[in-house]
Amino acid sequence: MMQATIPEADAQFYTTLPLHKMPLHVLLVKQKLFSKVPANWHVVITDITGSTNAVLDGRHEDVNLIATGSIVSVLNIAFGMDITVPFFFGGDGATFIVPPVLIDKVMHALTLYKDNTLANFNLTLRAGTIPVGDIYKEGHEIHIAKYSSSAAFSIPIVLGNGLNYAEKIIKGEDYLFSGIATQETELDLTGMQCRWDKIPPPADKEEIVTLLIIAREVSQQATVFKKVLEKMEDLYGTPEKRQPISVDRLKLKTTFSKLGKEMRAKMGRVQLFELIKTWLLSFYVYVYFSTKKGKDYLQSLVEMSDTLVIDGRINTVITGNAKQRAGLQKLLDAMEAEGDIIYGMHVSGASIMSCYVRNLDDGHIHFVDGSEGGYTQAARMLKAKL
Repeated sequence: MMQATIPEADAQFYTTLPLHKMPLHVLLVKQKLFSKVPANWHVVITDITGSTNAVLDGRHEDVNLIATGSIVSVLNIAFGMDITVPFFFGGDGATFIVPPVLIDKVMHALTLYKDNTLANFNLTLRAGTIPVGDIYKEGHEIHIAKYSSSAAFSIPIVLGNGLNYAEKIIKGEDYLFSGIATQETELDLTGMQCRWDKIPPPADKEEIVTLLIIAREVSQQATVFKKVLEKMEDLYGTPEKRQPISVDRLKLKTTFSKLGKEMRAKMGRVQLFELIKTWLLSFYVYVYFSTKKGKDYLQSLVEMSDTLVIDGRINTVITGNAKQRAGLQKLLDAMEAEGDIIYGMHVSGASIMSCYVRNLDDGHIHFVDGSEGGYTQAARMLKAKL
């Protein structure tokens, strides 16, 4: 009887972590509030091979849509089994930490999604996995905490270089995942949407900054990240003030082209009847957004926008003006010169957003990137320094 309850309890490891509401720069240096991920869990990573070239060719929206689809495919499986998994959006892919009860279903679904992506977008989605125990055997760590980033939204915070190590293995030339999608596996991308136009900065802001920061020394991650976040707060203000998404700048873009692209990603083909039905339903959305419930949804959309990821590095999209950015760059350049960090930055005039909308009340998450492939461009700058 005891043995039968262990897998279920283990699968709820992340779900049952306490939610911390203190300022993030305070949480980062409280080591005792971070928990070690169970060794029998698995790290899963997806990314688009050649994403930099795709972005340079103007396909940044395709790249974001495909990355979002990989998240939706995993979260739908987890939701169906009443399990919460930590995940991290990266612009051209995503990282997940999943319990053993999910790993086979997740990898089968991602294999299906990989085939669908290649057939419909001529882009190769790489999907790989490595057991957390193998990461620990190589001397790397994954410590995780759950952080309340807003009243309605929480995110995982990871310290240690375990996810970075997993990424190097899975993206390495020697890595081979031999997973095959079984006939029993069905790809479920219910809720994936990509219907917002490019989003200009809020009315009192000038630009969108996409930023990636890694600490040179893993042991100094918390201290270094704390220093950066404190400076960001000093220059830009609270997270709400540097939030790149604002309700008054949101604009739906429900063209047949955009809806058709979304449908190809979800269903592998465009079904004319479904396309027309979805397009007609979009007009109802305009009416819905004028109601109190619709306005509440738009406000919660802003709060539930995924603009900060800490997965052993800082990944964030913020808004402000050129003077604020110059002050931040001054600190980052000094810290880089001292050997504390390496960073990549991309500045653009808008952000782009793709969405996972399970329901319009509280079941929605919105993934934000700088336009022109902000995360991919920032990563390109960072890799050049490495």
